[in-house]
Amino acid sequence: MRTPGSNQEDKKAAGESAAALIKDGMVLGLGTGSTVAWTILKLGESVKEGLDILAVPTSYQSEALAIQAGIQITTLSQHPVLDLAIDGADQIDISLRAIKGGGAAHTREKVVSNSARRFVIVTDGSKYVHKLSVPVPLEVLSFAFNLVVRRVAEMGGQPILRLGKMKDGPVITDNGNFVVDAHFGPIENPQGLSAALCSIPGVIEHGIFCNIDEVHVARGGRVEIIRR
Repeated sequence: MRTPGSNQEDKKAAGESAAALIKDGMVLGLGTGSTVAWTILKLGESVKEGLDILAVPTSYQSEALAIQAGIQITTLSQHPVLDLAIDGADQIDISLRAIKGGGAAHTREKVVSNSARRFVIVTDGSKYVHKLSVPVPLEVLSFAFNLVVRRVAEMGGQPILRLGKMKDGPVITDNGNFVVDAHFGPIENPQGLSAALCSIPGVIEHGIFCNIDEVHVARGGRVEIIRR
């Protein structure tokens, strides 16, 4: 049985494995979450040893951690094409399609990952599955909330507004929007569902990612690298 300690060890192993991909002079995208946090911390150690990099963070959380680690921050306006983007995932399948957005940062994560020449996911083995099945996060304009909920239900999904844990009311993204978690059960056709969700007016972005080039999966402290 996997213990919380071993899970954290796997997250650390996967995150630090991807940090080894970073070379001097790179401009990279930094994702959000508990696994890529280990990547950021490891890069911070390398920066202190002389590594010269710039980073575009995908959220306030990852920006704050990167600054604390001593990593120099830049923007997509200054560097519209990134060398590499590294991020975590809520779940990833054997065809390298992922669901992201547990941290409500999937819109910026998708922009950053699509701005990069290569996109790498870091994860522990519990999230690497045969078929995607976790809820798909949707970033939604508050004005369009009722329309989005109705359209998702018509598609066979169960839409649930994500509520704050330490505040009353809904979670608000860094972009000022709602998050709706759409439950579809096992997803047979992620690309098809992606296209259908994109067609709903008011959906800013959804959490299905089909642009992954490489995955670092850690199990029992050992990392397997899977490439498309």
